Amino acid sequence: MSKNNIYIETYGCQMNFADTELVMGILKNQGYQLAKEINDANVILLNTCSIRDNAEQKIYARLEHLRGNKRRKPGTVIGILGCMAERLRKNLIEEKKVVDLVVGPDEYRRLPEFIDSAFNGEKGIGVKLSRTETYDDIIPYREDGLNAWISVMRGCDKFCTFCVVPFTRGRERSRSLDSIIEEIRQLSGRGFREVTLLGQNVNSYIDSGKDFADLLAASAEVDPRIRIRFTTSHPQDLSEKLLHTIAGYKNICNYIHLPVQSGSNRILELMNRTYSIEHYLNLIDLARKIIPGVSFSTDIISSFPTETEEDHKMTIEVMKQVRYDGAYMFKYSPREKTKAYEMTDDVAEEIKARRLSDIIDVQHQISYEINNSQIGTEEIILVEGNSKKSDDFLAGRTDTNKIVVFPGDEKINIGDYVKVIINRATSGTLFGEVIPG
Repeated sequence: MSKNNIYIETYGCQMNFADTELVMGILKNQGYQLAKEINDANVILLNTCSIRDNAEQKIYARLEHLRGNKRRKPGTVIGILGCMAERLRKNLIEEKKVVDLVVGPDEYRRLPEFIDSAFNGEKGIGVKLSRTETYDDIIPYREDGLNAWISVMRGCDKFCTFCVVPFTRGRERSRSLDSIIEEIRQLSGRGFREVTLLGQNVNSYIDSGKDFADLLAASAEVDPRIRIRFTTSHPQDLSEKLLHTIAGYKNICNYIHLPVQSGSNRILELMNRTYSIEHYLNLIDLARKIIPGVSFSTDIISSFPTETEEDHKMTIEVMKQVRYDGAYMFKYSPREKTKAYEMTDDVAEEIKARRLSDIIDVQHQISYEINNSQIGTEEIILVEGNSKKSDDFLAGRTDTNKIVVFPGDEKINIGDYVKVIINRATSGTLFGEVIPG
């Protein structure tokens, strides 16, 4: 078996999946082959996330499982990529002896070098952070499909007190606008129908005086058949210009992911979120005036250090006032190197669990009510494939990012846009019938 067979598993957010495509592009250019099955590989790479403790525990459990691969094929190289590589390099190499190399997000160009060294019995560590690396000249390796994720910038300068990203992915730097637009043109030529522009804080994108609104407009103009999405936005940097840009293009989706994290100004200040709830709610109101039918999702961290029951109730009230279409909801977990790690994690676990359950219940009800209000409306759906539950049904999404399931038809192909009338809803899914014509 060639020692150039690589198998990659990806954990975490969309940015990690985009990085995996970048890594595959680098390795393919150096003659490496991608193995479809883990047992066919001589190199196993785990692209990791460090945002929450649970994500890291999954990787540790997976490494224990991979010891069996080492025993069956002693020459197998096992590597950790991404945020966890940078954060826990010493622990991974010295204590988890199954790991042969750890490579952080800014050293992927050196991966072929590290892999060669590992085959020669050397442990490889490449975790330096860069202020300039954007991989602008690397073409990610993508299988043919409908949806593509493009990293338009790397790193973050916000230094929220709970977040490890500035320490694991470095400071903000943006790709050139021209390189991003060229990548979208290539995707258009291959038949892709949706592109998501990624950044830890895409609103702060800047290239030669062009801001994120300019990039969004240029992206939309490449091909009107391609839907453009983006994530993640920071409330401090969400501009009125950006809102008008979204409203001005039919193929820019009417959907904004806008993390609030907490409804309490006191907690937001402790988090170093740099905005007030009043500012945040004004943004929501402004967006709804400028973009008819805009939908919002959010991130919420429950039980941040010193959070009181009153702070918790403030978060619930913001949820009820904004009425998010969806939310990513977590209980706080301390991360080393962050300022919050030095704070006392003083909310008891049973209280954390109850507060998180409160938040989930409220969001579930709001999502159910919003989705049921869609019954009787007509939606344009990008067909993405068969329903998860039945091949007799197709599934796709609205431009507001809602999943819609409808009966299949041999005349309808993946990648088509179809008009559907909604006739039923749950908190997570809309159901409908295709409108002929």
